[in-house]
Amino acid sequence: MHAARRPSRRRFTRSGFTLIEVLLVLAILGVIAAMVVPNLLGTQEKANIKATAISIKGFEEAVKIYAVDHDGLFPEGNGDSVIQTLMSPEQTAESATPRAPYLERIPLDAWKQPLRYEYPASGNRQSTTGKPAIWSAGPDRQDDTADDVNNWSQN
Repeated sequence: MHAARRPSRRRFTRSGFTLIEVLLVLAILGVIAAMVVPNLLGTQEKANIKATAISIKGFEEAVKIYAVDHDGLFPEGNGDSVIQTLMSPEQTAESATPRAPYLERIPLDAWKQPLRYEYPASGNRQSTTGKPAIWSAGPDRQDDTADDVNNWSQN
């Protein structure tokens, strides 16, 4: 006679996460993101302002080199005409080869907008040094607002 067969019991093992565990992990990630994201956003804006100030300094250096080559005279005017002058090679009387451009490309701020230029500077753009005014409209892309970055009020 055969011994009575006992039905085999399979042990089921848990092979996943419960809904409670998933929700708990998502809640923890949400709390961490809420603490970190505001700090990162402020850091990005400061970095953009600093990068724009560096671009302004580079533009200002190109204008100073132009002035050295032109008897101390800065290019007069504003906007595109001055930038095109600085980007164009010049023919000099001393050499048959044209002088290299003072700027390789249109100088942009961190928000991918062209920097502004004015000489002689007027209005609130005047500085005590008599140098040209170079500025960015800042993140709001509006001139003469509190977020403008410029070369006359920087140290």
